[in-house]
Amino acid sequence: MFPEYRDLISKLKHNDHHFTRLFDKHNDLDHKIKNMEDHISPGTQEEIETLKKEKLLLKDQLFAILQKHEQESSGNT
Repeated sequence: MFPEYRDLISKLKHNDHHFTRLFDKHNDLDHKIKNMEDHISPGTQEEIETLKKEKLLLKDQLFAILQKHEQESSGNT
């Protein structure tokens, strides 16, 4: 996810607890969805779709944080 922000993600995961919680929740949802789709864990199609929507919202929030930090750091140069 967001390979162009790899360094910034690493930095934020060490310095920003809110970002880390969102990032970890996104990854947890990703694994949960994959397990449901692969029939490793039980889940209906509706549950999978709901989790995908939640995951997308988290991704949008993470991207907004990344953009904000990128703009702040480019404004300081």
